[in-house]
Parts: sequence; C-alpha cells; structure tokens
Amino acid sequence: MSPLLQLASVRAQLASRHFGPFDLTVDAGQRIAILGPSGAGKSTLLKLMAGERRPHAGTVCVDGMALAAHGPVALAQRRAVLPQSHTVAFGMPVELVVALGRIAHEPDPGQSAIITQALRAAQAAHLAGRRFDTLSGGEQARVQLARVFAQLWDARGGLLLVDEPLSALDPGLQFELMDAMQHYSRERGHALVAVLHDINQALAGFDRLWLIGAGQLQADMAPNVQAVSALERLYDIGLRCVAAADGTLAVLPTRRTSVRTKMASEAA
Repeated sequence: MSPLLQLASVRAQLASRHFGPFDLTVDAGQRIAILGPSGAGKSTLLKLMAGERRPHAGTVCVDGMALAAHGPVALAQRRAVLPQSHTVAFGMPVELVVALGRIAHEPDPGQSAIITQALRAAQAAHLAGRRFDTLSGGEQARVQLARVFAQLWDARGGLLLVDEPLSALDPGLQFELMDAMQHYSRERGHALVAVLHDINQALAGFDRLWLIGAGQLQADMAPNVQAVSALERLYDIGLRCVAAADGTLAVLPTRRTSVRTKMASEAA
C-alpha cells in the first residue's frame, strides 16, 4: 500500500535560502514531531506537506497520487491544517468558525452535531455562543483546533498538520490541547504531524522526531535516549535527562558555552 503522505526529493527556495531535499513518508496513525531552531525550515516543510507551498523540485503525494492532482474538495477531506495564526477577519460566532472546517462536506446534514462534538473534543464547548474576536488567545486556539477536528471528523486514516499549536499558551492548556489532539488522532487513525518548540512534549507524545536544521533534515529518529545527543547538537544546548512521573523520557535544558563565547573569554 502507498503511504498516506510521501515527499520524494522535494526542494524549496525562498529568496536565497534553499530547503531540502526531503525524502520522507508518513503512514496513517503515525505521530511525528518536527523540531528545530527558529528559522530552520520547520514551517516551510509543513507547508510543502500541506500543499500550501509548491516545491521547486520533487513530488509530494497523498495516497500515492501527486498532491496537485487532488481536487481541493477531495484534499480537504483527507488532510486538515492548523496554522500558527488564529486570526479571523470578522467577528464571527464561534460555531461559524468551526463550521468553516465542514465546507468540503456540503451538503452536510450532520454539521450541527459535529460542530458541537468538535468543540467538546477541543475542550471548547463552553465557548459556544461567543464571538471569536472577544476570545483570549488560548480560547481562540481551542476553537481553531475544533475547526480542524470538524474537518476530519468523519474521515479515517487522514492527515492532521499543525504548526506550533501550543505557542504562547499556559502550561496547563498546552497539556489539554496536546492530549485532545492525541486522543482525536488515535480514535480515527489519523496521522498527526506537529511543528513543536517544546522538546518534552515531542519526547512524550510522538512516535518519530524529524530534526530540521539549516533547511535540511538532520535526523529522523525515535524519541528515546539516543535522541538526546542529536537534540543537543541541533539546539547547541545541554540536555539533562530527568525521571518523568509517567515513565516517559524528559529532559532539562542547560546552558552550553558556545565556541564563540569560549573564544571571547579566552581573548579577554
């Protein structure tokens, strides 16, 4: 069987910056975290996977067929994307924002029930009846998560792509939304690919780590003890392993004296 998503020799170029080549596959049900320093190319890779950015070379395939060959309606029924920005142009009711995820399913007699269930799954049922532009950043994140949940609600083995879904959220809400994404994806057999900044979230909740640096894939590895040294090199930091209460691997970042700092100190 063809993988759910496949990138073959995919390259991209933004001004003078080059990204790739990326040769990657995603199977239904997999959970993959994309990690790397700011500006490394994580969001560019996710946009290539989503079809929001066309590659300069190589092919991106969904279900064994080139991404460009999928019609927009068919593609929307197979993959959903949660971008970094949660802004909405108008003061729309929360239910209408979530309903945007169902556009590809019209006519959609079950829409009302799905919207209610998607809000509940995203821990956002209490926001029904509110206007989106009156919500806090964390509340808007819940509603946008409900939108992508609604989009793939009745699909099986689909693809959920999320770009820094936990940024600027308090720690408690980060755990709630990550748990919601994991539970939703497991129930439906969806692949979940997430750009993350939190190393511990990636180590605890994902099957694979894609480490991106300088526009290149530096490693594709399991989230285990062997990944720690690769993560240290990727971020130029130290990582001390600590025992997590649930038995999963956790790390404590520590400052590492860079070569530049060491040279400056010796010169002084």
